[in-house]
Amino acid sequence: MTTIKSFSVTDIHGEPGDMFYIKHNSSNFTIIDCCLNDDTKEQIVSEIVNVKQGKDITRFISTHPDEDHICGLEYLDKEIAIANFYCVENAATKKEESDSFKHYCSLRDDENKRYFVFKGCKRKWMNDNDPNDGKNYGSSGISCLWPDVENEDFKKELQKACEGKSYNNISPIIKYSVQDGVSVMWMGDIEHEFLEKIKNKVSWPEIDILFAPHHGRESGRVSCDVLKKLDPSIIVIGDAPSEYLDYYSEYNTITQNSAGDIVFLCNNKNVDIYVSNDNFKVDYLENQNRTNQSLGYYIGSFSIKGE
Repeated sequence: MTTIKSFSVTDIHGEPGDMFYIKHNSSNFTIIDCCLNDDTKEQIVSEIVNVKQGKDITRFISTHPDEDHICGLEYLDKEIAIANFYCVENAATKKEESDSFKHYCSLRDDENKRYFVFKGCKRKWMNDNDPNDGKNYGSSGISCLWPDVENEDFKKELQKACEGKSYNNISPIIKYSVQDGVSVMWMGDIEHEFLEKIKNKVSWPEIDILFAPHHGRESGRVSCDVLKKLDPSIIVIGDAPSEYLDYYSEYNTITQNSAGDIVFLCNNKNVDIYVSNDNFKVDYLENQNRTNQSLGYYIGSFSIKGE
């Protein structure tokens, strides 16, 4: 059984952010991005500390160093001691460095903690399990579909980040999947215009859940031809203000600014979905009466495609 949680979070400036965790069906635990403010940091990190108990391998994946994806990183590290920090190789700078950005840079530049992700990368316990190594922690099922570090358009985005101009388009494309299990994709804050440039350089698999890039904004819209290949059962639209959102009207969606926190409990061929807002409902899910107050308010279930 795998648990995936998407937190409804804002940074210290009140801007919507991203923060997720995956409690894998192996001895792995993954956190994707960090967005903690003074009101939420203790509660969220306490939850993470609790749910990752018993997991031997914990990794943190940073999609990119915008503040709404790294806010409170220094607090998270203090509480859980990040030993495996994943990001794309970059030399991002900022004219005004927050404590969180300084901490991002210290982890990024620490040769003992960092791991630079790229298209097709292989790493033990991320996606390469050796049962003969005596530990057998299992694979996390995480793979990286992008970036191609030799791609000229990506190199231009790295240069912009180095010059402190923009960071969205250095985001990797990450997929989580296990055999006969759920398949989920994250794209960080990749923007529509950049995605159009590179879409033919990415092998797009069918997935069950897509977390829409750039918090679901129109500026991060995934084009119809890519969505046709992905064929997601559900698209999660982030916490951005409603006037900026693309609602992907042809697909089943969950809007986080209405649903609140979202938990996907993935069990065999089935995914049960829970939210923190008891008034949020959708009409496309099957009611299997999976009440679990510790996870939130049950809104329904759907069957996964499997691999």
